[in-house]
Amino acid sequence: MNKPLLAVVTGRPASGKTTLAHILVKEIRCPLLSRDEFKEGYINTVKLNHDHLPNNITLNIYETFFEVIDLMISKRISILIEAAFQHKLWEPKLSTYLNKADVRIIICETSKELAKARFFKRTSDDKGREKFHGDKLLGISQNMGEQLIESYEAPQISVPTMYVNTTGQYIPGIDTICDFLEN
Repeated sequence: MNKPLLAVVTGRPASGKTTLAHILVKEIRCPLLSRDEFKEGYINTVKLNHDHLPNNITLNIYETFFEVIDLMISKRISILIEAAFQHKLWEPKLSTYLNKADVRIIICETSKELAKARFFKRTSDDKGREKFHGDKLLGISQNMGEQLIESYEAPQISVPTMYVNTTGQYIPGIDTICDFLEN
């Protein structure tokens, strides 16, 4: 019996992972679970700005994200998940799927300088983003934003892994990435 695909798209903040994830789910035709979109859905429900959220909400969203992944995998539904998965925080959870799913990781890469430029550009360009992510707080403390980008450590799990350069056109291209996920 075939296992469902658990495609993981990750990378440092502003590396292009969300954009790539949305392209890939259209190509391979499966649901996308984005950790940031879970947070946005919660904020839409409680009608609070990021800065007024309870302290435990990050953990709550993290747990909910994995509960939904558990449900989808248990029902044999292939999915693509997207977040800035940090090795020490996410590896224990991702490792639980190794026997249940065909786990494949795509790591989006771009230079730290370009990621920083993208990060601060979206902070200033997307006026609605502040409500959901508190980026202005990070923008005020530029060191905080830079530290998020600098400190990223990709998950290191013994599964098929592909590195995708997201600086301009995707390298390798979308067809190659889809082949990696589907075969």
